[in-house]
Amino acid sequence: MTDQEIRAEAERRASDRTDQEIIRKTLDEGVQTVWDRFALQQPQCGFGQLGVCCNNCAMGPCRIDPFGGKTSLGVCGANVDTIVARNLLDDLSVGAAAHSDHGREVVQVLLETAEGHGQGYQIKDVEKLHRLATEYGIQTDGRATNDIAKDLALGILEEYGTIKNRIQLAERAPEQTKEIWRKTGIMPRSIDREIVEAMHRIHMGVDADYVNLLLHAMRTSLSDGWGGSMAATECSDILFGTPTPLTSITNLATLSRDRVNIVLHGHNPLLSQMIVNVAEDPELKRMAEEKGAKGINLVGMCCTGNELLMRSGIPLAGSFFDQELAIATGAVEAMVVDYQCIYHSIPLTAGCYHTKVFTTSTKGKISGTIYKEFKPENARDTAHEIIKLAIENFPNRNPDRVRIPERPMKVMAGFSEETIRKALGGTYKPLIDAIVAGTIRGCVGIVGCNNPRIKQDYGHITLAKELIKRNILVVETGCSAIACGKAGLLVPEAADLAGEGLASVCRLLGIPPVLHMGSCVDCSRILVLAANIAKELGVGIGDLPIGGAAPEWYSQKAISIGTYFVSSGVYTVLGIPPKIFGSSNVLNLLADGVKGITNSAFAVEPDPLKTADLLEAEINRKRKALNI
Repeated sequence: MTDQEIRAEAERRASDRTDQEIIRKTLDEGVQTVWDRFALQQPQCGFGQLGVCCNNCAMGPCRIDPFGGKTSLGVCGANVDTIVARNLLDDLSVGAAAHSDHGREVVQVLLETAEGHGQGYQIKDVEKLHRLATEYGIQTDGRATNDIAKDLALGILEEYGTIKNRIQLAERAPEQTKEIWRKTGIMPRSIDREIVEAMHRIHMGVDADYVNLLLHAMRTSLSDGWGGSMAATECSDILFGTPTPLTSITNLATLSRDRVNIVLHGHNPLLSQMIVNVAEDPELKRMAEEKGAKGINLVGMCCTGNELLMRSGIPLAGSFFDQELAIATGAVEAMVVDYQCIYHSIPLTAGCYHTKVFTTSTKGKISGTIYKEFKPENARDTAHEIIKLAIENFPNRNPDRVRIPERPMKVMAGFSEETIRKALGGTYKPLIDAIVAGTIRGCVGIVGCNNPRIKQDYGHITLAKELIKRNILVVETGCSAIACGKAGLLVPEAADLAGEGLASVCRLLGIPPVLHMGSCVDCSRILVLAANIAKELGVGIGDLPIGGAAPEWYSQKAISIGTYFVSSGVYTVLGIPPKIFGSSNVLNLLADGVKGITNSAFAVEPDPLKTADLLEAEINRKRKALNI
């Protein structure tokens, strides 16, 4: 490729200038990245794209003709509606399991900390601990903090496999919303039970009713959003502190030319937060200087990066698609991963440079990496060992192959539900008044990932800019938040891009028009935010002038998030078509029929400008119904 072709290809792949710079470097050096692997897969299976291929048993894989041809039934007799619904439930359950198992680990560490077995951990937010314990009916007066924490952890862990048929955190939803769940039969009963039952239902010879399958998908998603994900968020706050607004920097320019660079990547903050703590050790800093470095530079990546940014102000190097690009700068001594959204090819990318990749989870081993198993009882020691190995790798850096972009972008993050409420004076009335007056038209949560089908970050950035221009407040989590951070939308000055009404509110409060609310499990913060506003208004979540969007989603987790948004009453637009278009019945139910249940639905729209139109129309519909 010529230099001009390389530059054009980099601009086609990504929106951020620092990403484009390192993409050009990978093309120059012949380092394979996600975009190259995507191109090699073309053309992808059309049956798979429609969701009409089934590999559920050894009689398959069966490929069903969505137009009613000779192969209109699988070998077992399953029709197109059953197969598409079953495949969707299968994907959703994987996503719910990923979030909820993450939550289980955090709750388990809370328990071990309370029992004195968690090395280096302590309870940072005692106030939230007491508040959550009260929700669970746990006595707090006159009791030691660790005793309360132990009872709370056991109470939450019990809900993973409870026989009481109730998740306590789901009680946070307004009564009108819970009544819909009860009437429809989708009230979540426990976290693991819904996932296990989903696996049973999709086994050959069990559930063949697409409506029944999709209703259970809704219930399973609710056990994630109002169960496992919410538990992860709440207990992470208790252990590491509830986020409050802070400023930091983002993009690949956060990497350092003269310090030991350690990238912390994945989703679980348990080990990465410990690495942040241990990196302050004077002995390690002295060791780095002895190896010729000026210090240790920690940067976050993906949702682990969001966790560290919002609690500790750790610079955020990038999102899902930036993991290879960070290594390709030639300046990363170590990438430490836990699980989820980790490319299995990372060791191959690292092999082109001096970077060492550390895997840390028993459920997330990758061949070609250095495995340092994380356990709560030796967390501090493990963190110390990983940092030491990274420091020892610094002299192996090849200065001739290092290219670090310039000019990191400033960001403001840390907008937990509690922080937003506190900024409004302890009540949502000022926000409600602004919405009633039309100063702010409504609110949209933009969440999700990157996908090589869309130019990196384009969907997130374009949609966010368009919404705030229309006086619609945007709240974000996950890679969407990172994308808007790199684009300069997570600073108070971005109010200049907003409509006059929203801009005036942002300037008054000193906040951005796009609020960073955390990692992907922290979509649960958006649920709590919506629930509390609905309660103040005396309505259900489905009555609020709000919406959701996932412009660049790719993972099963996003399917679960989108479904628990819709199941809770939040109209949600997907930028990538889900694999359901092979069944008109499934498509119609999710895009229209579910409106009669939750007053919300799914929509699919790849164009972010048209997505903004859809969301604005939904917000106006809800405003009209509320007579505002």
